[in-house]
Amino acid sequence: MPADSSRRRLAAALRPGNAGVVYALVLIVVVLTATSAQLGRPNYLSSTNITNILDQSSLVAILAVFTTVVLISGNFDLSIASISAFSAATVLSLVSSMGLPLAMAIALGAGLICGVINGVIVQLVGINAFIVTLGTMTAVRGLVLIVTDGRTITAKDPAAQRSLITLQSGYWPSSYVTAVLGVLLLAAAAVVLLRRNRSLLTGGITAAAGVVLIALSLTSSVRLSKPTYYLIVIAAVTWVVLRYTVIGRRLYAVGSNAEAARLSGINVNRYRIGAFVLNGLGSGFVGVLFAAKLLAINPTGLQGTELTVLAAAILGGTSLFGGLGSVLKSVVGALILFTLDNGFNVLNLGANYQGVIVGTVLIVAAAIYTIAGRQRQVRGVRDSGARPVGSEDEPDSEKAEALR
Repeated sequence: MPADSSRRRLAAALRPGNAGVVYALVLIVVVLTATSAQLGRPNYLSSTNITNILDQSSLVAILAVFTTVVLISGNFDLSIASISAFSAATVLSLVSSMGLPLAMAIALGAGLICGVINGVIVQLVGINAFIVTLGTMTAVRGLVLIVTDGRTITAKDPAAQRSLITLQSGYWPSSYVTAVLGVLLLAAAAVVLLRRNRSLLTGGITAAAGVVLIALSLTSSVRLSKPTYYLIVIAAVTWVVLRYTVIGRRLYAVGSNAEAARLSGINVNRYRIGAFVLNGLGSGFVGVLFAAKLLAINPTGLQGTELTVLAAAILGGTSLFGGLGSVLKSVVGALILFTLDNGFNVLNLGANYQGVIVGTVLIVAAAIYTIAGRQRQVRGVRDSGARPVGSEDEPDSEKAEALR
């Protein structure tokens, strides 16, 4: 029985409706690598290019992680880019006089307050989240204009510049990450195999993955930037909380059916407001990293980034209606967008075609997830007569536990 359950779980995880975004990323990388080699371009999978893609996508991917949390809760947030720009302007305007720790704390506090405002107005006043966050997007962008006085501001003090640069500059070997992940996977495999109802298939696959990662750590020459490491930690912690804790299960339940969650004793307002607050705090952190990277911000900084973040979440299969999504897949969605952008530059493909290709990819991804979602719903009704609740990564039996 455990082996059959593991096989079903593995088959469900590998379905295109669940793992399609991963397949898409692999396919894009293979095509770009082959095309680059055929055209005589530099090796697309060189360690330098991999580092560049991960670094370029890190800030958007961090925003996508927190936005996915809001979307899972059943809400929407268009103000993330404006909040990030406001936090960037705040830290740059204060760092010379106050020092980085205090200026950064104030910038993060500004993002947190924006998140609180969004959450309170949406949940307690009852105004649609799209309208509220559209309004706060415009209002906070106005605050950016006030702080910057309509011009580009910079950190002019050399000591302030050095402290900001230290926050985000530098590259560390990726072997540290792969080695730690490999050891963790081996430990998880041992736990699975030692359980009373052990699953040899799941334990074997987990152990094999751990061995592969440890082997890669001994041979990898890729060096990752600090923002990439920030992304890895944030995404891993958020995924663990959503996947394995009561908080995560309740958040999925709130997004899937708020009334059923309320009748089950879950404080819906607390979880939805909390998602907005976390998103505001995360946006503030990205703003600080953006300021540290460029040492400057202008009134239009990060404008339009919210659409890229939403595109990454949609590519990752996150539902705009709540109750469905995975932060890891949203990160992969961001990687797809930046891999395409990087590939266009490597292949010297004109900007005129880039929008068409990216837009087509988004539509195709949305179509795949919509069709897969309908098929899952039909299977759920046929097998159990109930609509499943929770993450698409979970089997139906685990989804049923979300409201208990």
